[in-house]
Parts: sequence; C-alpha cells; structure tokens
Amino acid sequence: MPRLAANLSLMFTELPFLDRFAAAADAGFGAVEFMFPYEWSPEQVAAKASAQGLETVLFNCPAGDWGAGERGIAALPDRIAECRDGTARALDYARALGCRKLHLLAGIVPPGADSDRMHDVFVASIRHAADLVAGDGIDILLEPINRRVDIPGYLHGSTDETMAIIDRVDRPNVRLQYDVYHMQIMEGDLVRHIEALIDRIGHVQIADNPGRAEPGTGEINFDTILRRLDTLGYAGHVGCEYKPVAETVAGLGWAVPYLDRTGRRI
Repeated sequence: MPRLAANLSLMFTELPFLDRFAAAADAGFGAVEFMFPYEWSPEQVAAKASAQGLETVLFNCPAGDWGAGERGIAALPDRIAECRDGTARALDYARALGCRKLHLLAGIVPPGADSDRMHDVFVASIRHAADLVAGDGIDILLEPINRRVDIPGYLHGSTDETMAIIDRVDRPNVRLQYDVYHMQIMEGDLVRHIEALIDRIGHVQIADNPGRAEPGTGEINFDTILRRLDTLGYAGHVGCEYKPVAETVAGLGWAVPYLDRTGRRI
C-alpha cells in the first residue's frame, strides 16, 4: 500500500503553514513534505510535526530568491558559497525534523551561459552536499523538472540527463526524485521508466496533467502507477505535490483507498 505524504506547500493552503500539519493529520496523512521551511525556526516546524505524529520525509535546500523567479542556485558559478551555506542550514532543519531526504535544485541556465561550466559547478555542489549529510544518513535528491510548462531553462529536465549527473557525482547517497507530473510532460511512458529506474529512485511525487492538480483530474492513470510501485517493492513515500482544484479535503476522494478511517495511513 503506497504511503502518502501531503505536500504542505501546495496542499491545505487555505490555512497558515504551521496549521497545515494538523490539517494533514486530520485528513489521514501520516507523513508530510514541503518546499521551504526557512521562514520558521527548526524547532517551530519540528514541534508542529511531532505534535501530530507526522513524519517529515522531504524538503528543499534553499534555492535562491523564489519570489523573484530563481529556481535553485546549486549550478550557478557565482553562488557557490551561498549554496554551501544553504545546505548546512537545511541540515540543521533535517536534524531537528528527523528528515532523511533533501532536494537540491540546480537552477535555470541563463541565456548565453556556459552550460558545461554549470554542470561542473552542479556536480561539485552535489558532492559537497552529499558528503556533508552522509554522516546523518541523509540522501540528496535530484529532480528532473519539465522545461515545457513549469521551469523553462532548468538545467536538467529528463531522467537521462539527471541519471548522467548522478552517475558522474558517484556518491551512494545521491538518488533520483521522480515526479510523475514532470515526467509525463517530458517523457511519458511512465511505468516503463519507473520500472527501469526503480533501484535509483529515492522519492516519488505525484500530480495529474494537465494542470498539476490532484489525481483523477487529468490524463494519468494513478491506480496503475501506484500498484506498480507496490509490486516493484518501492518502500518510500509518495509525495502529493499537487495544487488542489478547490478546497484540499474536498479533493481527497482519490486517496480514500490509501487512508484508513481513523485518520492515519494504513
């Protein structure tokens, strides 16, 4: 049975962030993920998760000025020190939360930039991050993000590109973050890709396409995908990184088979 994690950056947004932990638990989730917790102290975030008995399974390392359109800094040659400081900050939060997965975002390739140089910087940033967190049993995750709809110009947008980077980094705690929504846009043939990559996948995220809303609103057959993850022996969580069409709880009908009546995951 898939273990679902509510993404608190996109779900329950009708509530302030720190109140979303209780809402997720009440809705039946046993785990959460989110993008950036850095507006609050590690202690504040950890207290909210602990009070609800929620496991925090993933969040992002600092990724620059998100509001200004930055989507990661780990591949930017002029942001190396900032990236390393951000990874250390993320580690502080991961320790407080007991979180064992951190996503490191590469960033957008500016027009005219040296892509090879950016790849070199990204590889060095990943190795630094992986070595920094290895003693805490934490994995660094890399996510290919679609360039067609969401982040034009993102450094790595396909599983082939991302796996080439992971192979070059050559660290055992660097793994693939496989987002079904992004890969439906970029590659399709989702089940075959998952089957081929299952041993390298550290985390799975879901949203339907088009629209990035909850399962059942678009073209993706999530029953097939979730069942196949089970038969392949995937033991991680499935992050619900989608934008609900309306109020979050009203759109959770698709998840009923994966949540029990007491409000805890099966």
